[in-house]
Amino acid sequence: MTSHAVQLSLGEDGILVATMDLHGRPMNVVADALMDGIDAAIARLAEDGVKGLILTSGKADFCAGGDIDRMSKWDTPQQPFDGSMAMKTVLRRLETQGKPVVAAINGHALGGGLELALACHARIAIDNPRLKLGQPEVKIGLLPGGGGTVRLSRLVGIQQALQICAEGNDIPVAQALSMGLLAGLAKDRDDLMAQARAWILAHPQAAQPWDLPKFKFPGGDSRAPGVVQMWSVAPSVASAKSQGNYPAVQYILSAIYEGGLVDIDNAFVIESRYFAACVMSQASKNMIGTLWYQLNAIKKGASRPQGIAPSKVKKLGILGAGMMGAGIAYVSAKAGMDVVLLDTSLEAAERGKGYSQGLLDKAVKKGRSSAEKRDALLAKITPTTDYAQLAGCDLVIEAVFEDRAIKADVTKKAEAVIGADAVFASNTSTLPITGLAQASVRPASFLGLHFFSPVDKMPLVEIIVGAQTSPQALARGFDYVLQIGKTPIVVNDSRGFYTSRVFATYVNEGLAMLKEGVHPRSIEAAGLQAGMPMPPLALQDEVSLSLSLHVMEQTKKDLAATGGSFLDHPGASVIRQLCELGRIGKKAGKGLYDYGESGKQLWPGLKDLFPLAAQQPAQQALIDRLMFAQANEAARCYEEKVLRSVADANIGSIFGWGFAPFHGGALQFINAMGAKAFVARARELAAAHGARFEPAACVVDMAERGGQFAD
Repeated sequence: MTSHAVQLSLGEDGILVATMDLHGRPMNVVADALMDGIDAAIARLAEDGVKGLILTSGKADFCAGGDIDRMSKWDTPQQPFDGSMAMKTVLRRLETQGKPVVAAINGHALGGGLELALACHARIAIDNPRLKLGQPEVKIGLLPGGGGTVRLSRLVGIQQALQICAEGNDIPVAQALSMGLLAGLAKDRDDLMAQARAWILAHPQAAQPWDLPKFKFPGGDSRAPGVVQMWSVAPSVASAKSQGNYPAVQYILSAIYEGGLVDIDNAFVIESRYFAACVMSQASKNMIGTLWYQLNAIKKGASRPQGIAPSKVKKLGILGAGMMGAGIAYVSAKAGMDVVLLDTSLEAAERGKGYSQGLLDKAVKKGRSSAEKRDALLAKITPTTDYAQLAGCDLVIEAVFEDRAIKADVTKKAEAVIGADAVFASNTSTLPITGLAQASVRPASFLGLHFFSPVDKMPLVEIIVGAQTSPQALARGFDYVLQIGKTPIVVNDSRGFYTSRVFATYVNEGLAMLKEGVHPRSIEAAGLQAGMPMPPLALQDEVSLSLSLHVMEQTKKDLAATGGSFLDHPGASVIRQLCELGRIGKKAGKGLYDYGESGKQLWPGLKDLFPLAAQQPAQQALIDRLMFAQANEAARCYEEKVLRSVADANIGSIFGWGFAPFHGGALQFINAMGAKAFVARARELAAAHGARFEPAACVVDMAERGGQFAD
């Protein structure tokens, strides 16, 4: 018997195999079709002579989770509640029908996929370090709605369930086995099925632990003394991390706490209520729209020129072996490319290669890699001072100091060697690409690839299209970014491009507040309360005040040369004053903060340089300034066509500089608030703090005609 979602076959040993293979989808997702197929399998399992059921997948992965397309159409709380309860009704029938059921996990089992497996009496997975298990729903503002909070609490204990659901991280199979999530690991598909059959034959009367008369939660339920102690601190720890901006975190805590006080069927109802609350939250709508739909569109090539065959970089040249060049070398070699790492001295080039060695040694020490794999990867990186080694490179990335003359020099030297079809990219964060391309003899093959530091951790690369950059060069750059496992956004050329330009408004607004006499601790607290990963003054120290000063001076020179005028932002004088005092940032051990053995603390001298105002503003006013400064500048970038799409704007803001993810990105911040309300508040801020808050013309236009940012 076969449905269009689950194929059933009964073996001679009396074991029924239910193979999930959702028609027309690359992955199995939990939706009505799949649940109907599982329901049909339960009915067949009840027949005489059927000894047990193996639930597995005909696709590369077991099951990817819930059907986001379906969820995004729900507009009343009853719909997610009913959908969640309907799934649980089928899964409850599966685990209580009296015959053994084993999940044979051949690939990723995430979200709803893991919840399907948890409703089986045992779970066996292929022993593959890349296979992921987990409940990542919190990352798009949801909680597990198919019984995940309830079954995990009863299987691995309340504390581990809380960690798995509230953090949303992947669980490697070895860890899943040690925590009791899996009953065994298999070598391959055949071994997986053989072990599943053996388990069924060895456990003819299988039942879930929570359905046994003497069941107790591992480590105790929510009333147990040890667990009560954990509950006394868990909410404050979660609140410190989320700043109260992520309702899903609060709802996960509540669902697990309350579910640990009642029987399993009432716990399911509690979870479904909190699931419905998550689905209805603005944070979830923002995150699903951006971190699911827009991110997937980008990864599928929405910003890539159409009609150009995909390409792979086999040999990569990197000019400059500093932090950025070294990081680019590591991620590229890891992706299988041969890398030529060039610097002015062999010692500097070797030091750049040493960065990869350090990261790989750590991975070997932690058991994430082997000495053989480390050595093979390092063999792909050739440190050199010889430009002739760049021959045969498909792509060359210049990552030298932000100085036009140095960049022009290395461009000419590299172009004298590389082939006609090679592409040249500059990793600059501020200097316009069209200007840098003037040093090139083939500006059509010249583009910007702006990496973020540290390269091995940061997920974004901003691709900048110069005035003469060809679609072919852009396609090569786009494919390379995907090849190294990063997310590309594509923007048009301008000063600071998109990410550096908008990111600067966040830091600058913090400095402007300091100059006005706002308490520095209030400024830093406002940054974190707004949902930013770092507060503005600490971030300025990380970037370094001396670098910011250099960029300002370079910009002033460039604009003077073209007859333009340079306007200092309100925080520029703060940077100059501190640099004059030698307080240039974290790298010098002193900036806006002091850095000592006991950690960092705000420099007490700030209050002497910038005396506190008698009247301190409300925290919400500070939060508004930090967020409106960024969102309004992003809207200006869209208006000026620096941005090519709304998706690039939103993803670029979250992945590039950490714009509060629960808002769904810088332009979604305006959408969610509504253009009319945004314009009204922006005008209030402009009246109080200056013209930089005057709302972008395109938002004023949207407010008048009732539109929003959409691709």
